[in-house]
Amino acid sequence: MACFATGVVVVTVRDDRDDIGATVTAFTSVSLDPPMVLVGIDGDSYLAEVFDRRDRWAATVLGAGQRPLAGRFAAAGRPSARLLIADEPHHRGRLSDALVIEGGLTALECATSRRVPAGDHVLYLAEVVGIDYLAPATPPLIRVNRGYR
Repeated sequence: MACFATGVVVVTVRDDRDDIGATVTAFTSVSLDPPMVLVGIDGDSYLAEVFDRRDRWAATVLGAGQRPLAGRFAAAGRPSARLLIADEPHHRGRLSDALVIEGGLTALECATSRRVPAGDHVLYLAEVVGIDYLAPATPPLIRVNRGYR
């Protein structure tokens, strides 16, 4: 699957203690009516634990110029999402209260409607409850062959 090119997304969620986030490539559109997306998250991760407690979260589809952000959110033992984007333009989503990174292709606010265990991951099917911004002219960040392009 490493040969399959995919977009790069940072998902963020706010729990009672902190802001959590991770880089994901298992993210896809599922439906246009109603608008729905799916994200796959490691089932043993703290992020999955928080996603199980909090139904609202944000997904920022990264642009080509945001490669350093993808690396920060993919690093093992990473700190709070707030610290990872402290020097980047961002804001809180109006509907999710999750951190939204600016400068990507788009940012979606999502509400999980279903959780599906799938091997070592959990698939979160979610309704898109808000589109924070759209920047279709922004070139996308792509991951293929274990590298970013």
